[in-house]
Amino acid sequence: KIQAEKAVHQKKEQSKTKCRKARRRHINLVAEFNRRQRKNIWLETHIWHAKRFHMVKKWGYCLGNSPTEKCYRACYRAMTKHCLLQDLSYYCCLELTGKENELLKQLARICSIDTGLTFREACCLSGRFEGSLNLYRADRYPEDMLGPVTFIWKPRDGSENRQLWIWVHPALKQDILKELKAIFQCSEPEEISIMEPVTTSIQEEKQMDVVMSPGKKRKKEDKEGEKAVPVKKIIGDGTRDPFKSYSWISQTTGITISDKSMEILRYRLIGPLSHSVLTETLKAASVQTV
Repeated sequence: KIQAEKAVHQKKEQSKTKCRKARRRHINLVAEFNRRQRKNIWLETHIWHAKRFHMVKKWGYCLGNSPTEKCYRACYRAMTKHCLLQDLSYYCCLELTGKENELLKQLARICSIDTGLTFREACCLSGRFEGSLNLYRADRYPEDMLGPVTFIWKPRDGSENRQLWIWVHPALKQDILKELKAIFQCSEPEEISIMEPVTTSIQEEKQMDVVMSPGKKRKKEDKEGEKAVPVKKIIGDGTRDPFKSYSWISQTTGITISDKSMEILRYRLIGPLSHSVLTETLKAASVQTV
C-alpha cells in the first residue's frame, strides 16, 4: 500500500514538470534565475563563468573560483602578450558627495600621510588617477586598521561640491561604511523612499514581448494562465538589504553617502594590449550642444 501511494505521488509530481522547451523560455529562465539569486547575487558575467569555473558562495555573491580546464598557460600568455579581463563588480562602491574642504577635513582623520598617499594627493584630487590607501578608525592611527581601499575623484566642474568614489572589499564594507557615517554625522534621510522589488506578472511580460516584436508569432500561453507565479526582479546586492535605505545625509556637514554596490560594473584589464582593446571598444559619442 505504501509503495502504491508513493508511485501515485510520483506520477503527480512528474505531471507538473514542463518540457525542456517550456523551461528554456525567456520568462521561465528569468523566474528561475531570480529564484536562485535569493541568497547569493550573480554578477553580470555569472553565466559565462558558471560554464567554465568552479563557483563559490562568498560575501553574498556567487563567484568563479578556479577554472574547470587547464587554462593557466593561456591566462599567462594573455597577461604577458595580449589582454586579460577580470570581473571585479563584487567590490562595493561608496559615493561621497559634498564640499571638497569638508570631505578632505574629515577623511584626514581615517588615514595618515605616514603610510603614503592620502585623499589630498594632487594627482588623485584632480581626478586623473586612481589612488589606494589603508583606512583606520577615526583618530586611531596606527591602531585599529579597517583595511585597504581604492578611490577616485570626479574631475572638477567649476563647483565647490565634489564626488568621491571609494571601492572596498565586501568583507570590509560594513565596518568602513559605519565609520564614514560616524565621522560625517550622517543619518537616513526621510525624503528618500526605499525601493521595493518590482513584481511583474508573466502575462504582462508576454504582452511586452508582443508589442516589442510585432512581426514574430505569438507564443502559446502557459497552462497556469492567471495562476502563474509573478517574476520578482532582484534589487540590491549581496551586502545590501533591498528593503533598507542606501543613502545617508548629514544635516551639519551637508555630506551625502550613497551605497552604489552592484550599480557600477568594474572590470580590470591586464596586459600590453589593454589600451588597444579599450580604444577599439569605446568610441567617442558626437555630442551636440544647443
